[in-house]
Amino acid sequence: MKKILIAAYFMTGFATFAQKAETPVDPMKDKNLMTWYHQDFGSSNVYGVNTQNAYKYLEAKGLKPRPVIVGVLDSGVEVDHPGLIKNMWKNPNEVPNNGKDDDGNGYIDDVYGWNFSGGKNGDVDVDNMEVTRVVKKFQNIFEGPDSTKNKANQAKMPTEFDMYMKSKEIFTKKSVEAKQGYETYKRINEMIPSMVAMLNGQNLTPEVVSTIKPSTPEQAMAISILGQISRDPAIAGKSPAEVQTFLSAQMKEALDYYEPQAMKQYNLDYDPRASIVGDNYDNYAEKNYGNNHFEGPDAKHGTHVAGIIAGLPNGDNVQYGVGYKTAKIMTVRAVPNGDERDKDVANAIRYAVDNGAKILNMSFGKPVSPGKDVVWDAFKYAEDKGVLLVKAAGNENENIADNVYFPTNFKKVTDEKPFVNNMIVVGSSTNDNEFLRSDFSNYNQKMVNVFAPGSKIYSTVPDGKYEYLQGTSMASPVVAGAASILMAYMPNMTPAQVIESLVKTSNKSSVNAMINSNENNRFDLISESGGVIDVRKAAEYAYTHFYKPSPTKIVPAKKRKATARK
Repeated sequence: MKKILIAAYFMTGFATFAQKAETPVDPMKDKNLMTWYHQDFGSSNVYGVNTQNAYKYLEAKGLKPRPVIVGVLDSGVEVDHPGLIKNMWKNPNEVPNNGKDDDGNGYIDDVYGWNFSGGKNGDVDVDNMEVTRVVKKFQNIFEGPDSTKNKANQAKMPTEFDMYMKSKEIFTKKSVEAKQGYETYKRINEMIPSMVAMLNGQNLTPEVVSTIKPSTPEQAMAISILGQISRDPAIAGKSPAEVQTFLSAQMKEALDYYEPQAMKQYNLDYDPRASIVGDNYDNYAEKNYGNNHFEGPDAKHGTHVAGIIAGLPNGDNVQYGVGYKTAKIMTVRAVPNGDERDKDVANAIRYAVDNGAKILNMSFGKPVSPGKDVVWDAFKYAEDKGVLLVKAAGNENENIADNVYFPTNFKKVTDEKPFVNNMIVVGSSTNDNEFLRSDFSNYNQKMVNVFAPGSKIYSTVPDGKYEYLQGTSMASPVVAGAASILMAYMPNMTPAQVIESLVKTSNKSSVNAMINSNENNRFDLISESGGVIDVRKAAEYAYTHFYKPSPTKIVPAKKRKATARK
């Protein structure tokens, strides 16, 4: 899910997934933009993460990396993308495509990972938003035809009732917005031929548009749209045919965004789960379901995330991930086009941990979480196994102490500390020092640990292609890649030590954080670290404070002599 370009002309603020779309950028016009997030702040004055200097520092110490498996819990990954294939994890104990569970882990042919959003009958593409599922489940319990029973249930289930009321408020607002958006863009789409005809064969310019006189309200709307896009460098001065192509593409993107919301995500009668996955969704103990469709119906988001972590230069394409020397990507599909389900998230965490992942990237989130306890149990499981969880802060432009973004590592926002010590929460920063916080990024001095580049991030997408996307979804894998560097060169580091190293060494800034409220507006006050991560500095901090050389193996004298004789 993403913010669409044309929507900027009419509506603002629909934050989604943990990704937001970016106005198209031509990478050939500025190849440096492809890799800006790797830059060294000290020499460039750009808040990149100093990737190459981190590698140089650790290699100068004589350290050799041991590849770290990074689980990408997401929408799926194009595992054979030319920029990813060499850094994909492969299950060493599974024989590909033989229809057998060779390693006995309960998952057949899980060569690159697993898909918990699918089953024997295919894959879930569009799913409900969580608020829709909550309203559907509790509507008749709390607001059914019997008011006496309603009141009794509300008193007996106060936690569920509070969640229901919150979900109902969000559902009511968002479902109306979705329907209005769908109808608006459907109408504009139908107007495109007549809109283009109004140009009367002339190229699109503000001057040409100013000469068009409307005779109907619909024409007035069309002229308003033409006037606004005539000032957009992407289309200004173009021919009527080019304008039509541009508008058609934008409307397709808009309808692709709003139609699933209006028809499925906020539809109380829509439920793809039972017929496709075939599990008992309310049975949180159930884990052996899904399939090995690693890519799924739409792997754009997950493939982009994977490239930020471990992408490799591909031909003329210079894009590379932060952990391109150190990370191997395991794909665990648990996020459809809609909200992830708590059961899938918990199982995805356990699957990745059990199969050797040491870092899990989680670029997703939602405002309510009926199964939060089972997810929290999975967090503790990962903590006990020494696995680092990297989590996107979310794109609502909100203080997440006021508007919780699940899954969270704070059971109560009033808690002084998180209940686990292995999770780092990441906000999104830009390459513009004056506006360093991405204007969509969530924030909080206690509940967001660090910021990392998340705006204008160029990375892999399906069909062997590359695109710019932005969101805390993109910032989180920057940190996951950085963590893979520390853990690959210093394998004895714990998740808590990795987090400390990144937090303590971030490049701080006191610029205006551009928060529209009475809260503190300084960038250094909206996260624990007060700045943007710097992997080179984190590497030095970690080496100084936590590095422990592997003990030299002593060969007994008799064995040395025997070896010498050989």
